[in-house]
Amino acid sequence: MKLINITWLILSVFSITCYAHNVALPPYGKQCFHEHLKRNDELAVSFQVGSRNSQNAEQFTIDFFIITPSGQVRLKKNDMDHGDESIKADVDGKYQYCFSNEKTNRVDLDVTFNVHGVIYIDVNDPKSDSLDYAVQRLSELTSDVKAEQGYLVIRERTHRNTAESTNSRVKWWSVFQILVVASNSIFQIYYLKRFFEVKLVV
Repeated sequence: MKLINITWLILSVFSITCYAHNVALPPYGKQCFHEHLKRNDELAVSFQVGSRNSQNAEQFTIDFFIITPSGQVRLKKNDMDHGDESIKADVDGKYQYCFSNEKTNRVDLDVTFNVHGVIYIDVNDPKSDSLDYAVQRLSELTSDVKAEQGYLVIRERTHRNTAESTNSRVKWWSVFQILVVASNSIFQIYYLKRFFEVKLVV
């Protein structure tokens, strides 16, 4: 019976593993989300900024900040295209994390983010269970691996868009060069032909 309970506990931890979220930032706007934390819990947010237009290879930036339950800005990062930020809760309450596009009028900003963290367990507390601590640690490591994989997928997509845009420009530049060379060759043939023509004077 105890083995069944342990198996159920492990499966429930894996079932609540966070998945990547996507949010579109409006021009001169921001999007905020919140998590309820207890004292000494850790909140970690990893994010990547991209474009909803697959043809756009430009790297966009946003502002990111975390607000405490008292309304104070605990963490603020400006002009970031990606990040992996974390804080430890000082008090119990609702902590907000926000993605801001308030400085620009970009209409196609797309933010992919993962939220994960660590629930604090005092191992010296006689009421704490070492199995719970091990499961929480395993959940944390699994979330970290998943977040890193999601980050790499977004970076690969951004770099692929940049490479495709560069290849397209190189292709059209090559076509332009071929046209210039062909036009120059035709002109030289025509000019040399006129130069060597024999003109009879009657």
